[in-house]
Formats: sequence, C-alpha cells, structure tokens
Amino acid sequence: MTPRQKATAYWKENIKYLFILLGIWFLVSYGAGILLKDVLNNIRIAGFELGFWFAQQGAIYVFVILVFVYIRLMNKLDRKYGYNE
Repeated sequence: MTPRQKATAYWKENIKYLFILLGIWFLVSYGAGILLKDVLNNIRIAGFELGFWFAQQGAIYVFVILVFVYIRLMNKLDRKYGYNE
C-alpha cells in the first residue's frame, strides 16, 4: 500500500468514526432532549424527569464519553496504519 493510499484509507475510516459518533450525540441531544422529551418525562430518576435530565445534563455526559471513545478509536486507528508515535 502506497503512503497516499494509506493516508486516504486512514481518513476515510476517521470520517466514518466521526459521523457515527456525531450521529449518536445528535440522537441523544436532539432526540432525547427535544423530540422525545414528553415521552421521557413520564420516567423519573432521583425526582427529575428523564427528558429534562437529558436536555440539561445527559447530552453533556454522552458528549464527554464520546470524546473518550473517539480517543480510543483514533489510537487504534493510528496503530493500524502506523501513525502512532
């Protein structure tokens, strides 16, 4: 595999990961926090409605988790294509 082909494959896989993770974040923040808010508000956790919790805190927690997932995926991807330090 030439360096150019390797770099192209690396970025294709990187973009795939980005779209998947951003899609998950969008579903959690927009879907659970806005679209499904009324349905989720029927469930209470620690006295708070679940839809409100997702809108206020849940999306932030999911984003932080996704950042760590992205770091892990990129470390694996770097090792796979030989770009690790």
